[in-house]
Amino acid sequence: MTSPMTIQGLYACMAVSDFDAGVDFYIRLMGREPDDRPMPNMVQWRKGAGLQIWHDPEHAGHSRVTIVVPVMATERARLGAAGVTLGPDFAGDWGIVAQIADPDGNQITLAEPPKGFSG
Repeated sequence: MTSPMTIQGLYACMAVSDFDAGVDFYIRLMGREPDDRPMPNMVQWRKGAGLQIWHDPEHAGHSRVTIVVPVMATERARLGAAGVTLGPDFAGDWGIVAQIADPDGNQITLAEPPKGFSG
């Protein structure tokens, strides 16, 4: 039996058709500039998130990501101030979730876990 894969990081990849507009949207969503631009047509956030934005018109609009946040109300207020409108809150067994789509229709879910969550 082989040993399990050692994972040092994991990135959600979002395909966008208009790179500049996509990067602008994700800067507002994340609340900061990308951590780096490792190659043309790709930016990424590494600190606190593993998120990459790729210029890939053929696949744009088919990506999904869930971002876990500590307090939904805080993020809703921050995003509103940045001109990003988050959809309504839905409460369930796992906590509170709200969704938004980027300019290409990629789905982003913000999730506030239940109190005491540590994973």
